[in-house]
Amino acid sequence: MAEKRAADFERSPSKRPKLADTNGDASAVAAPAPDQQEQAVGIFAFVSPETPGFQCTVKQRYTDFLVNEIIPSGEVLHLVKATPLPGAKQKVKNGVQDAKPTNSENVESAAVPAVQLPEASQSQPAQPEQNGQSSNQDANGDLPKPEPEPTQEASIPELSTVDKQTMHDIFGEETTEKIVALYAAVLKRPSRKPRDHNTVRSEIISDKSKRTEAHGAVRRIFDSKLQTETVQNTPGVIMAKAAPTMGPGGGRTRLHGTDSNGAGTKGKMGWKELGGEYLHFTLYKENKDTMEVLHFMATQLKVPAKTFQFAGTKDRRGVTVQKVAIFRMYANRIAALNRMAKGWVASGFEYKEHGLELGQLLGNEFLLTLRDCRFNGEDGLDSQKRLELAKEAVAVTASSFKAKGFLNYYGLQRFGTFSTGTHMVGMKMLQGDLEGAVNSILTYSTDSLPEHQPPDSRVPVDDTNRADAICRWRESGEAGHDFASRMPKRFQAESAMIHYLSKKHRVTGKPIQEKDWQGALMQIQHGLRLMYVHAYQSLVWNVAASKRWEMFGDQITEGDLIIVGEKNDDADVAPKEEVDEDGEPIVRPAEEDSAPSAESKFTRAHHLTKAEAESGKYDIFDVVLPQPGYDIAYPVGPLGKLYEDFMGSEEGGKMDPHNMRRTWKDISLSGAYRKMMGRPLGGLVECEVREYISEDEQMVETDKERIERERVKKEGEEESVNGSAKVEGGEDGEKKLAVVMKFQLASSQYATMALRELTKGGAGAYKPDFSAVR
Repeated sequence: MAEKRAADFERSPSKRPKLADTNGDASAVAAPAPDQQEQAVGIFAFVSPETPGFQCTVKQRYTDFLVNEIIPSGEVLHLVKATPLPGAKQKVKNGVQDAKPTNSENVESAAVPAVQLPEASQSQPAQPEQNGQSSNQDANGDLPKPEPEPTQEASIPELSTVDKQTMHDIFGEETTEKIVALYAAVLKRPSRKPRDHNTVRSEIISDKSKRTEAHGAVRRIFDSKLQTETVQNTPGVIMAKAAPTMGPGGGRTRLHGTDSNGAGTKGKMGWKELGGEYLHFTLYKENKDTMEVLHFMATQLKVPAKTFQFAGTKDRRGVTVQKVAIFRMYANRIAALNRMAKGWVASGFEYKEHGLELGQLLGNEFLLTLRDCRFNGEDGLDSQKRLELAKEAVAVTASSFKAKGFLNYYGLQRFGTFSTGTHMVGMKMLQGDLEGAVNSILTYSTDSLPEHQPPDSRVPVDDTNRADAICRWRESGEAGHDFASRMPKRFQAESAMIHYLSKKHRVTGKPIQEKDWQGALMQIQHGLRLMYVHAYQSLVWNVAASKRWEMFGDQITEGDLIIVGEKNDDADVAPKEEVDEDGEPIVRPAEEDSAPSAESKFTRAHHLTKAEAESGKYDIFDVVLPQPGYDIAYPVGPLGKLYEDFMGSEEGGKMDPHNMRRTWKDISLSGAYRKMMGRPLGGLVECEVREYISEDEQMVETDKERIERERVKKEGEEESVNGSAKVEGGEDGEKKLAVVMKFQLASSQYATMALRELTKGGAGAYKPDFSAVR
């Protein structure tokens, strides 16, 4: 049985380099070059091949890759400094806990900004409530006696000149004074319920952009202690009021006679008084997977990891900031975990009425450091001329990038990190080969096994342990304690399937579901399970995008698809194909990397006529290409035939693009649309060429370092050398060039694909950790 499994899961796809199969085990081959990896998943073309690129190294240090989400309001999300909260019993300095860590593992978390914790949580994390008992009840189950409402000396804060002018421009002087007075009242009585404070109504603000600016300005200027909302029955009027008050550790102050954790708050109305049933917070992480951090949080909070919601996952190797939401969770419980955090911080707590969905973000801002940059024609130049050449080349490249954009390919991250790409797993699932799909997920390379690791091996420890755990399971058929201790926790899909397939009858001891392949796949978290079939869709999309560019370039042609309603006067244009039961030609959008939710709005697509294509109204940035499915329209003409030819080939899985329904609902694809081209949001591309010597020199400042620098500056302490300080390498060191680049991309666009266009494929990962082919 083991030999058959191994032979099956080692079957290589057509037109892929095959492995030598030894003893039924997975074998390793040299990782293909980046261009081979890209071509294997349909990535071929460049938008402006005439523009010279350059060679560089990406992510040599994880601080070389900074990513901050852009929330739907257009605000770039940053880690915020915590402010002292009323009732906190520990000494604080500017919102940073002045508490010494109990061991070396807590040094990092103790030094970062965190919300204040109750005294009881200093020595241990908050525990889940049981039988309605609050976490800060004493041994007898009694609540602590309520403390008198703290009152502070009232004084009207002085706004900076810039902030004052901003408020005057939006609200006028009179309303601004009222808002400032409200802020002073909140500072005076910080634990008072929001409804006990006055509210301030603005005059009618007719400009929508001004109203949007107003919400962000009030939140920023008044440190989130005030909140704004649009008055429903008076269009254009904004109401400012006190934000929900926070108790020790980020929890609520007393509600209906309960403790500061709000443990007595019951039912939907109680959560509504807090602000909503969903707790939103900002997650800052360094060199960590999103799910790795959320899984740790879930374990400590005793809740399923799927309880957490987020708009999109972020790269592991980097410093990222994103919004996370969780249903009916008190802020102080999340805040308490900061004391146990290693490489991450949770802050910026806020209760809202709604959670988060995948794709619910405007995009991401990237601040990248590209190291060891080399340019054509630099040989023989002295340091100064080489620097001038680099600046000129980067300026030309950035200008072309802003004007012409890049092909909006799905990047290599979409296709997995191990020898069998996720698109191959999805293909097997769609073909009905569920056993092959399971075995593809559980493939590994013998070169990753511990006994095959040289002393200087660069294979990640987690990958080695994963391979070891799967290998031992295949040999023994057991998934007991030994397996659990070997398999890293972040490989939840593999672990869940192996435990399911290993289940045995209690009496006979014989396996009872070792061939239930669909059951095994069902053990994978729903979103991750869908990732495999979506990766197949991405493969087809990439191939179509390359072929479309090869055939027509940026020329608009008859039969191209555009989204109805994006141009001011095309809202009444309706596609002539793919109608629903009511005769409406509708499809789901693909503005994110996930299946649309049931609540998503439908998007209509329209085939351009010859006259429309020649009208000049549309450009290449309007064109969309479909991911295959049963509820989308395909392009007409040669490109439409490409979908049929490629998907019907061996490489495309021998599938019919017009028959994508499956009996298993999870893999029955409705299809989606994706813009063919991408370009920087707002045309923002900032580039700076720098010289450096030491590889340890950090070129940019992280959010965490910024907060620490501001604290040091405010307190007048002697500033120490941190990660962003320049490290001198000596006069004899060889000077190298780095390009620090900042740009913003829309949701689901890949920075790696943008860099590919910028460098013309010259951007190489410092430590490759994925392979799309064998």
